Amino acid sequence: MPRKKSLIMAGATLSVALAIGYVMQFGLGFGGIQSQADSAQQDTQQVTDIELTSSAAVRGGLTASGLPRDVTANTTLPRLPLIMAAVDDTPVSDTALPIETDSPGFDCVVQMQATAIAGAMVELDISAPCLGTEPFTLHHNGLMFSDILQPDGKLTLEIPALAQHAVFIIAFNNGEGAVAQATVTSLPFYERVALQWKGDSGVQLHAHEFGAKYFGEGHIWQAAAGDLREAAQGKSGFLRTLGAESGADTLHAEIYSYPAATSGKSGIVGLSVEVEVTEANCGQEIEAQTLELRHSADLRVRDLSLTMPPCEAVGEFLVLKNLIEDLTIAAN
Repeated sequence: MPRKKSLIMAGATLSVALAIGYVMQFGLGFGGIQSQADSAQQDTQQVTDIELTSSAAVRGGLTASGLPRDVTANTTLPRLPLIMAAVDDTPVSDTALPIETDSPGFDCVVQMQATAIAGAMVELDISAPCLGTEPFTLHHNGLMFSDILQPDGKLTLEIPALAQHAVFIIAFNNGEGAVAQATVTSLPFYERVALQWKGDSGVQLHAHEFGAKYFGEGHIWQAAAGDLREAAQGKSGFLRTLGAESGADTLHAEIYSYPAATSGKSGIVGLSVEVEVTEANCGQEIEAQTLELRHSADLRVRDLSLTMPPCEAVGEFLVLKNLIEDLTIAAN
């Protein structure tokens, strides 16, 4: 088995391009979202700490041993399109801005209300009576994911905010949509990192709080997302997963938050992106993006392009440990 892993790793083509930008204004275009921040800083960074880890090690709760092998990404890829929401300087009212349909005799107005809630999150109440079970895309300050309305045309979502003056845009395939905003005063108390991707890429965001081992207390990921009440008390972080469950064209996101300003602990929160090799992604090139909001600074965006190992590696995991900078937490 170790020899097999070695052959798999040797045969894998791995390249990671990271573009770092401080994005001030975004442009929206379906089929290719482009940044309008011409002055955004861009750079290329090497990722060296990548491990091909056996599924037994990950699923069995052991440390990621397998056959660790450092891989340096020397190939600079073209900058990927930034997945950004359309946010400009036009004032937005505190209520939703609905877009009406032409359906006679029935109220088909698309409405969305935004309310700030605990954990520096925003609750969105969506109502579109004529669009039950219709898919939509939700945009917020660079974050972008897709979901589906309930049969009655309603849906409630809780989304971690990425801006104190948080603007949300819902867009349906037929061109209808709405805009809502909320003021999130508690956002400066949190450090926040988002990972977003398209389709069945198999990517996951993991946080190991203060030396937490795999599947132990303090290992926060999609199967152990943490407790919002604990976060509100400064005891631990939490993860939110957003987006429809499956589909080649669906957009997904995971957002990890830690209450740095109210933390009762000091130390390091280790952050990593892990990618499971599956039948859907083996041998394919996948793309993802991270968005980091730290110390109330401007949003930092990094693009990831990764060629997956061949299908003989299905069930294995790629662990990208230094794609996202760890959080350094001081007790308060």
